[in-house]
Amino acid sequence: MFHPRATLASLITALLFINSPWALADPPDMANLAKGIWIDPQAIKTLPTSGAAWDKLKGDADSILGTPNLANQDDMTNVWVLAKALVYVRTGDPAYRDAVIAACMAAIGTEAGGDTLALGRELAAYVIAADLVGLPPAEDARFRSWLATVTNVTMKDGRTLKQCHEQRPNNWGTMAGASRLAVAAYLGDEVDFMRAATVFKGYLGDRSSYAGFKYGALDWQADPTKPVGINPQGAVRDGHSIDGVLPEEQRRSEVAGGAFYWPPPQEGYVWEGLQGAIAQAVILRRAGYPVLDWENQALLRAYRWLHEQANFPAEGDDTWQPYLVNALYQTSFPIVTPSRPGKNVGYTDWTHALLPAPQGLQLVDPEAPTD
Repeated sequence: MFHPRATLASLITALLFINSPWALADPPDMANLAKGIWIDPQAIKTLPTSGAAWDKLKGDADSILGTPNLANQDDMTNVWVLAKALVYVRTGDPAYRDAVIAACMAAIGTEAGGDTLALGRELAAYVIAADLVGLPPAEDARFRSWLATVTNVTMKDGRTLKQCHEQRPNNWGTMAGASRLAVAAYLGDEVDFMRAATVFKGYLGDRSSYAGFKYGALDWQADPTKPVGINPQGAVRDGHSIDGVLPEEQRRSEVAGGAFYWPPPQEGYVWEGLQGAIAQAVILRRAGYPVLDWENQALLRAYRWLHEQANFPAEGDDTWQPYLVNALYQTSFPIVTPSRPGKNVGYTDWTHALLPAPQGLQLVDPEAPTD
């Protein structure tokens, strides 16, 4: 079913997309997304109000907000707004909701003059926060009207958010994808949600789903003639495992000018690329897609490579990621308590640490032979 706000042009685009070879077979579960883009509020109401994770969340929620600025890629206001939304759902204190509503309204239009990296990093948290608290009708109408256009605005780098998602197989693209999916879910835009899901599947390595990315140097690619966002299962180079490498991030290392090098450089851009990738996965999973299994559990393999080959666990504003991975895949990657929020989302040491194990998930055996 198409969203009632869809225009004739978007309906035509939708029909062309659905009939294309890149379209996913199944539509998203919009009913479940309506229960929460990021997490079901009913689950939040059962979470503890004590402990290090809660104290960090509550402390950030009680902080005085700055002015939202979607053009500033380093602005932390977005995740502090998310913190206020989470605390509101848990406590019911209307002061937190009022602050979220005001911040979401203040964010509108502040993307002007920024690039797609800033918008990709900043936008998702505001959308998730608005979804959690429920905006009043007038504010919601204004917010929706803005969201319906902001992902198609050409930014300073010459791309729209959607174009960045479909062209950049690195942290720019993954951050853009997370915000794009959050917007599509909030608007009930099935067509763009499916398109974004298809692009993400291509990023994980399914070139038959999508292969329109523009790559730089191919030194870390398993197959330079068929570049992907995450290297395939079993990939080896010079006797070393590059299974799960994010080639477009790993090549940015200054060691050997980004060329293939062993022992592998501990490149921080890999963790940032995964901030956007794991956020996309959470939203897609909420929509019913078996994203955890896509491309032989590409995301899990990426985290395994960082720990097992690069000896590079999460630190700083990436420490929220292992909580998600451990919850989603029932792994035991090292964690930091309390974690720090990332550039786009966070507080998963509180929201997802007790998440039930996924049903029917079969973990990849890293020693298993591949085709």
